[in-house]
Amino acid sequence: MEDTYNNRTSLVKGAKDMVKEAKRHTAKKVNKVVDRATDEYSAHHNYSRFQDEEDEDADFYRNPPKQDGESYHENEEGSSDATEGHDDEDEIYEGEYQGIPSDKKRKEGHVALGQPVSDATRDRSELEQERQADEEELAQQYELIIQECGHGRFQWQLFLVLGLALMSDGVEVFVVGFVLPSAETDMCVPNSRSGWLGSVVYLGMMVGAFFWGGMSDKVGRRQCLLICMSTNGFFAFLSSFVQGYGLFLLCRLVAGFGIGGAVPIVFSFFAEVLSREKRGEHLSWLCMFWMIGEIYASAMAWAIIPHYGWSFSMGSAYQFHSWRVFVVVCALPCVCAVVALTFMPESPRFYLEVGKHDEAWMILKQIHDTNMRARGQPEKVFTVNRIKTPRQLDELVEMESESGNPVSKAFFRIKAEIHGIYVNLMKCFNYPMQENMMRLAIVWFTLSFGYYGLSVWFPDVIKHLQADDYASKVKIYTNERIEGFTFNFTLENQIHKNGLFISDQFITMKLKSVTFVDSTFRNCYFDDVTSVGSFFRNCTIIDGFFYNTDIDDSKLVDGTEVINSTFTHNKTGCQMTFDDDYSAYWVYFINFLGTLAVLPGNIVSALLMDKIGRLSMLGGSMVLSGISCFFLWFGTSESMMIFMLCLYNGLSISAWNSLDVVTTESFPTVRRGTGFGFCNALCKLAAVLGNLIFGSLVGITKAIPILMASSVLVGGGLVALRLPDTRANVLM
Repeated sequence: MEDTYNNRTSLVKGAKDMVKEAKRHTAKKVNKVVDRATDEYSAHHNYSRFQDEEDEDADFYRNPPKQDGESYHENEEGSSDATEGHDDEDEIYEGEYQGIPSDKKRKEGHVALGQPVSDATRDRSELEQERQADEEELAQQYELIIQECGHGRFQWQLFLVLGLALMSDGVEVFVVGFVLPSAETDMCVPNSRSGWLGSVVYLGMMVGAFFWGGMSDKVGRRQCLLICMSTNGFFAFLSSFVQGYGLFLLCRLVAGFGIGGAVPIVFSFFAEVLSREKRGEHLSWLCMFWMIGEIYASAMAWAIIPHYGWSFSMGSAYQFHSWRVFVVVCALPCVCAVVALTFMPESPRFYLEVGKHDEAWMILKQIHDTNMRARGQPEKVFTVNRIKTPRQLDELVEMESESGNPVSKAFFRIKAEIHGIYVNLMKCFNYPMQENMMRLAIVWFTLSFGYYGLSVWFPDVIKHLQADDYASKVKIYTNERIEGFTFNFTLENQIHKNGLFISDQFITMKLKSVTFVDSTFRNCYFDDVTSVGSFFRNCTIIDGFFYNTDIDDSKLVDGTEVINSTFTHNKTGCQMTFDDDYSAYWVYFINFLGTLAVLPGNIVSALLMDKIGRLSMLGGSMVLSGISCFFLWFGTSESMMIFMLCLYNGLSISAWNSLDVVTTESFPTVRRGTGFGFCNALCKLAAVLGNLIFGSLVGITKAIPILMASSVLVGGGLVALRLPDTRANVLM
């Protein structure tokens, strides 16, 4: 009886040992199958379970080894022990995410996908080549995954959110030109410092484009976009309340630094959730938001700035004029973009690039499920289980001492990040990208120089034509003598030479573009007088009384003498009003028409981007824009100049849309933000140079601006035709 019990105990123990051995072989077999599944998926887009191919493993389960003298009997106890721990809930269903498999006994040189590795025994170049091969495999696989996720509700939601961010960039570019005259007048900026506002904002955007574009390749698209948009919104809003010109410049500089990252991040982010056949068209539609930003800024400027009544003041020290209201209104798209962006996920392509497999899988499943529910197919399963992630290479960085103070640590961190961005940028100039990078840089610079240069030249030429017409209508009065008269009405566009004013009263009136030359004022009374563009040149004021006026030393010029006169309760600050401005409404309306002319070009470029090709549209649009500049020779009237402005804007917008698409598709994911940011920084540098050069030629000559703009646009267009076609590219 005891021997029978011992034999049965040995039999049960042997069965348990065989079960353990079977589990070990099963784990080994599963890991091999998963590795084969990844390779087969990238080649055949096959998500099905794979059959076992190891004969010896299969034979092990069919014919397990037997011990000498032992026999297996089917009994209830043995069956129970062999299936112990099995549960129906542990079954693996198709489409259920199983995480990243781990194999403790990995082959030499093999690591779990997505895990950072430091392999000191292997050459760095060999590891980089291996990562390059992984990236190429991931690019093909990711394209198939995005196709399975489909194009639907998720992409349209992200389209609207990123569109608001891009709209904010368009607003920021044009808000500078619209508020520049008003802000500098309101803050009493002398001519020597005039124009700094436009240059400072573009410089901030230039630095911001390079910095935030590079940072988006290191910390993520969504996070960087949230930070840069928040920075822009806060300082743009703050700038509307500061009174000093220096503080205003500082706020707009930081606001420009923030919004500078919008363009490179927005296009990189959106391209990474689009399939290849959808990318060109939908990136072009996204470009429309930049145009919408132009229209929004032009319409708000036309509706708000000329209305002097849209303002309030708290004493004479704090003035909140209509242009400040306009600045607040222009910050609203940025605020809306920040709020909406908090509800969107990070780019899954970025997560895969940095080895975060699980996070990327969850976002891709979210995209798939969102689109399938919108199509009325909620039962459709996301069948992707495993995604290739590139080998993660260790980076050698200098570490800061733990004993350092917070300021030095922050400075060291910023220095390290900038160095990382610089290293990443230098890789964009290495073979095989070097030649294409140089061509892209030339195209960006030439298109920006011509576009922004003519954008500042067109309005200034129109204003110059208006000023010439206005000056031709000036009334000149000579050797007049006026005694005991009360002026209580507006004097406009007049010149008074060698006049004599005795015991006259100037009460509640405006002097607009009025100049007194070599005139004498005796015992005259000035009460509540506002002067705009008016001066007293080489005049003599004897026994005068000035109460609540803005007449000060800046208006008394060219040797004007003030003898025994009293100035009391003078108006502080520079007085501004648009009620009598002959050009305010007209200039804003012209810009509004120019932005509306962009709409047809946007629609055409979006519809034809994938049909005629990016390069044909880019080069052709630039060449046609350059040719259209020659017709400026015939622009002798305002109406003709307005027509040419609309034609030029309509032709050039297709070039901008094509260039954005080509640039997005030209860089691998790991350097897409850095490369695009560098190109956009060149754009802002060209804008600064264009504003300075073209602005200095207004009213001097037509020939140089026209020939310069035409030559750079045509030359840049010819270079653009030599760029490689990116239409068939997958996102590397």
